[in-house]
Amino acid sequence: MTNDAHETFKLGEFTLPRLWTGLWQLSSNAWGTAPVSKIRQAMTRHVAKGYTAFADHSRVSQLTAVVFTRGLQADHYGAAEVIFGEFRHSLESPESIFGATKYCVFKPTVVSEESVEAAVRQRMERMRTQRVDLLQFHWYDYANPDYVKVIEMLAQLKAQGLIAAIGLCNFDTLHTDEICARFPGIIVSNQIPFSVVDTRALHGLVEVSTKHGIKLLTYGTLCGGFLADKWIGQVEPDPYSGSLNPSQRKYLDFIVKAWGSWALFQELLIVLRGIGERRGGASVSNVATRWVLDHPAIGAVLVGVRLGCTEYPSDNLNVYSLDLTPTDRAEIEEVLARSAGRQLIETIGDCGAEYR
Repeated sequence: MTNDAHETFKLGEFTLPRLWTGLWQLSSNAWGTAPVSKIRQAMTRHVAKGYTAFADHSRVSQLTAVVFTRGLQADHYGAAEVIFGEFRHSLESPESIFGATKYCVFKPTVVSEESVEAAVRQRMERMRTQRVDLLQFHWYDYANPDYVKVIEMLAQLKAQGLIAAIGLCNFDTLHTDEICARFPGIIVSNQIPFSVVDTRALHGLVEVSTKHGIKLLTYGTLCGGFLADKWIGQVEPDPYSGSLNPSQRKYLDFIVKAWGSWALFQELLIVLRGIGERRGGASVSNVATRWVLDHPAIGAVLVGVRLGCTEYPSDNLNVYSLDLTPTDRAEIEEVLARSAGRQLIETIGDCGAEYR
């Protein structure tokens, strides 16, 4: 089962593939390491297969710096931004490669035009570009309304040509609606968690995004790699064994404590594999990704890749040739209905609540 034709969508002035390469696993040795030369070779392989959009991730920490760019800062996410910038700069047509990064405010701080512009220019310097393709904004506390000021400042920098497109990161339904109504036409996206396990986006955010014409960029869609064939029939892993990477520890806790149980998750994996087998041998990951992409307002799924270590660019392409039927979706829903997934909006909160 192969398909080289990529689905695309519009994001501001850009036409982009619906699968992006997530770079957050370059942040720490905990995900596995590879020499920079191998990472660049892996990026080259991805581009050759049509993966022309690269992005960081939304996992945030209250213990990090007050203001920084997500996934790409040397003190938290390693040299991902620099590596990407050097890679893109080395290409004959660097403009054909899209790069998304972030600007995050985690603690009370004095917001000024100077500090916001300095942060944007730092992104430009590290990515070796004359403008940031997509700058995604995360704000620590909605009780402080200064996020409105930041959006105004970013809009000014966009008008000056320093930013091509402005997005949000982990904004919930209420505040996405507020910002998009207040700044019509300025916001193009919101990066949020969304998977067959984490369906909180279906409790209003998809509808609000559709109303305002913005796209949702999803992470956690494969639950740190747990939504994969290799986990079928496996016993529940020990989170303290040292065998799991940071993403897997996070999503294991989510699956067995918030969503349901490892036994129910096994049932979900078996259903997803059965659907894949009926659809020409698609993988569990393919089916889980397709399920997300088929929802309204979804622009792209960000697939975390351990570049130079573990990557599945060919298998992921099968998503584009996969069509789920109403019967397929009904089988998935039957399992989900027996989980606590629909209650996550109450137990955890809306998208991004776990990071505030």
